Amino acid sequence: MDTSTENDPLLEKANIEPMLEFETQIFLDIVRSDGLIIAAKGLNLDLILVNIFKVYQDPGNLVLVLNATDAEQKYFHEKLGKTDVYIEHNNAAVKRSEEYLCGGIHFASTRILVVDLLKKRIPIEKITGIIVLRAHRIFESCNEAFALKLYRQSNKTGFIKAFSNSPQSFTMGFCNVERVMRAIFVKELYIWPRFHASVRDSLKKHEPQVIELHIPISEHMKKLQTYILEIMNATVKELKRINPVLEMHEITVENCLTKKFHKILQVQMNEIWHQLSNRSTQLIAELKTLRHLLLQMFYSDPITFYATILEYRKPEYARTVDWVLNHSAELLFRDAGALVYSGDKEFNPEFCPKWEALLEILKVEVPAEIKKSKSTENTTVLILCSDQRTCHQINELLTSGSHLYLFFLALKKKIPFKTLSSRFKNYEKLPEVAKSHEPEEKPKLRSSKRLKPDKAKKETETKKENHEEELEECEDFQSTYILTMSQSVLEDFDESVGQDKSSNESVFTPFTQLENMDLSQIIESITAPKILIQTFKGGENYVSLQNNLEILKPSFVIMYHSNITTVREIEMYEAHRQSDTKLKIYFLIHAATVEEQAYLTTLRREKEAFEFLIETKANMVVPEDQDGKSDQCLTLQRGGTSPEEKNTRKGGGPQEPAKKIVIVDMREFRSDLPSLIHKRGIEIEPLTITVGDYILTPDICVERKSISDLISSLKSGRLYQQCIQMERVYSKPMLLIEFDQNRPFGWKNQFMISEDTYSFSIQEKLLLLTIHFPKLKIIWSPSPYATAQLFEELKQGKEEPNIEYALAIGGDQDMDAIETKFNSNIYDFIQRLPGITTKNMDRFLKTGVNMQTVLSKSESELTEMLGNSVDAKAMHTALHENCVAQKEPKEKPQYSRGRGRGTNRRGK
Repeated sequence: MDTSTENDPLLEKANIEPMLEFETQIFLDIVRSDGLIIAAKGLNLDLILVNIFKVYQDPGNLVLVLNATDAEQKYFHEKLGKTDVYIEHNNAAVKRSEEYLCGGIHFASTRILVVDLLKKRIPIEKITGIIVLRAHRIFESCNEAFALKLYRQSNKTGFIKAFSNSPQSFTMGFCNVERVMRAIFVKELYIWPRFHASVRDSLKKHEPQVIELHIPISEHMKKLQTYILEIMNATVKELKRINPVLEMHEITVENCLTKKFHKILQVQMNEIWHQLSNRSTQLIAELKTLRHLLLQMFYSDPITFYATILEYRKPEYARTVDWVLNHSAELLFRDAGALVYSGDKEFNPEFCPKWEALLEILKVEVPAEIKKSKSTENTTVLILCSDQRTCHQINELLTSGSHLYLFFLALKKKIPFKTLSSRFKNYEKLPEVAKSHEPEEKPKLRSSKRLKPDKAKKETETKKENHEEELEECEDFQSTYILTMSQSVLEDFDESVGQDKSSNESVFTPFTQLENMDLSQIIESITAPKILIQTFKGGENYVSLQNNLEILKPSFVIMYHSNITTVREIEMYEAHRQSDTKLKIYFLIHAATVEEQAYLTTLRREKEAFEFLIETKANMVVPEDQDGKSDQCLTLQRGGTSPEEKNTRKGGGPQEPAKKIVIVDMREFRSDLPSLIHKRGIEIEPLTITVGDYILTPDICVERKSISDLISSLKSGRLYQQCIQMERVYSKPMLLIEFDQNRPFGWKNQFMISEDTYSFSIQEKLLLLTIHFPKLKIIWSPSPYATAQLFEELKQGKEEPNIEYALAIGGDQDMDAIETKFNSNIYDFIQRLPGITTKNMDRFLKTGVNMQTVLSKSESELTEMLGNSVDAKAMHTALHENCVAQKEPKEKPQYSRGRGRGTNRRGK
């Protein structure tokens, strides 16, 4: 540890855990000054965060943590000893207020925190600071930025510390890193790439022993890889040809192989997506399909890959895409069968190239190392894969054997074959083989007849159940499998031969008590050598793998799939372990293939992202007041006031602008609109209401709907009920239809929903809604920014909403009271009469016996009933005066002379 930590009294008091040199430097930088830390993927910041929490873990401090996942909350809760640490999910408001007053570390939900800050349930001036995780997700209108803004407006001394492990996210968009820093109120930027000198030196002192196995692929796989790459290349060229004006330098075959290619492409093309033709969007979707097909050839087995090829060859799929018409696609379909068959439909599938290397490691390398150490206890082999399907595949391979696994997989995928090769002759007597030898079932006579309704319904339900069972089978893969190594592997090992004598027998036993025991308990209970098959977690949940490595303490790690985040996590674990016995890592990768290219491309893109951030930091101009600790900070200033309110010379002196209030439903804090309304100088009053989402004035109630929510509400009828409630309570109900700010503004069938009759049915339902509710106003808004501006304009010159009234009619009990107190049909009828408003409606219903009595009353009596002469005159006029338009006298037709226009050609 750096000696400078010993001289810091705050760190001595904190009893921090030992860290690596670069971690110590990061810790000191962020503790001594606020800032944003951007570290490379795999350089875990969890230990740094634990030590920061220990510095402030005291009842005298109040620290809030944002954007932590449930797994991270549990991890930090255990690491900090569960004292002065609070995990707030949906606790009652009173309980949360008491917990805030107790101080300590609080893992808060952002939505709940915003409401607590607005409601003053938390002592803002007493907050020691806020720690923000995943800072790359923050933008100026999100709830995290809203919470930080509310915090900084009332607290000028507390700290803000932000962390991120996603450098590429800061390279998207214009000045992204500057915008994030401005939104979180920090002035310092700390960049820690993997090639940083301090990081490189810290990890080099205790390097694991890495054995790279470059596994070649078969000639058939090389051909198929070439065909798919040719199809992808042709698709990319066609996409660029039909979009010559667009900048598509990111769309290359190399970039298409990376995992997050489509996310990056979506961010870049969001604003112009509606301007692309259907063919362009189809080609982009085909690139994703081709990438999946290419990676499946390397990650899955030949049976699954061939079954996927057969699905793509069906006419139903071929009608919707273009790549199947490519010449390379024909060669792909023709040669794909070589992975499964040899000769005339003889079942002889190739084994995955990595299987042989994996079995050699487990049956030769590992037993040899165990014999050298002369101890079988505490020997754990950890196999890391990218997905659960591969974990299941390796588990079946090790427990059932490669031949039996492929044979049963072919039966499950219904791969037809005529004969079996000599390797599979042992399975001819299995009962399932008879089914596979049969030709395709001919249609039976009864299938051509029309089924009875009951029988047809029964067959439909059976098909549905079978489909659901297949889905359940696909989802029944576990993320962890535990096997034990039998004694025969160690005893039958022959160093001179270098292979196991029983290569095709199952020598690994599954451990079946996973559900009843914890992982640490399982490791302690098994004394024999263990094999754990797990998925590695990339980026978002970095605590999981690090925690597992500390619990498992593996002696061998097999990287079945390549991942830079996982590699660095293992490096970090080994550097912290600082043991004389080096961890042995086997790195399996297909050399000179797309798998290796995708790994290298990911490394290159991360390096370029850090170089961009370093250059940005060197040229970045940071305002002195960006931290928000002074009132001159532009981010804290609230605009949107009218010119009349900005004029401070009215009446001979300065005047305080009128306070504007908008009542917002609690559920609306999942969106960005409350933050943007507050930014325009309007106070937010969060309440739990059931009528509407936003109450602007005593008369205006707004129900906000996104496009997807609008469609689902129209289909379910929920929007109809919401409009009924709004019309009963408010005189000016409004339906706000808000579009995505990155999408075009307009109701287009091609953009909103698919081009079929269903598109028009949605518009018809919206039209019927306006007919049934004539008072309902529909507002079309292109973005939340436009909505906030519109709300401000609607409030100008109007009264502020009544909070007590909104609460009085906002609950379910009050709506039930309306239903039971008045007949709903009469209530809706009276509501539509001229002169009836939300203010006099209850009074009118109480005083008026029936409509006959109302008709007999004079205008003065109606004034006494309604309490307003204008409303009384409107009602009396509507009930008594004749509203039929007078008939205008018909003018005699004038006929012109000379051409006989007054008669037809026949003279009639």
